[in-house]
Amino acid sequence: MSTPHILIVDDEESVRAALRRSLRKESYRVSFAESATEALNLMKDDRPDLLITDHLMPQMTGLDLLRRVRLLYPDMARVILTGQAELDTVVAAINEGEIFRFLRKPWDETELKLTIHLALEQLRTERENRQLVDLLKRQAEVIKTLEKSNPGITSIKRDDSGAIIIDEGDTPGLT
Repeated sequence: MSTPHILIVDDEESVRAALRRSLRKESYRVSFAESATEALNLMKDDRPDLLITDHLMPQMTGLDLLRRVRLLYPDMARVILTGQAELDTVVAAINEGEIFRFLRKPWDETELKLTIHLALEQLRTERENRQLVDLLKRQAEVIKTLEKSNPGITSIKRDDSGAIIIDEGDTPGLT
């Protein structure tokens, strides 16, 4: 993963400024939006790796934003950072927004940085796993093609000790 991109959505300038200060020395590219609508517009052209959003915002709540982002961009880590930590909101954020973590305002800077690091690390691992699964699928297709044109090529005969048996009578050119 190149330099991770984080999008922070909060309608309060003071919160955005505090988060900007908290993350200024980190090696992330950080963008800010003051509303869910602005965040969705930004994501059309420049998709972040991690979305951190407030919950109570005008026009669209953070939970509504998380639901939409999960459907539109499932390959994005999601965190909610809010002062409103009602149980119903937490459960909905987990179940409907599939968030990585729920953080409360005021946040602990160490917890915030650790959450960001872990969310991005999990995202990186998930992306690598998807790439490996895709590679395995492509390799399986190649093997199927080879087996069709060369029947038995994928069969290996072994003796009781597990050693590979080479049947020289079936192999052209070996005597």
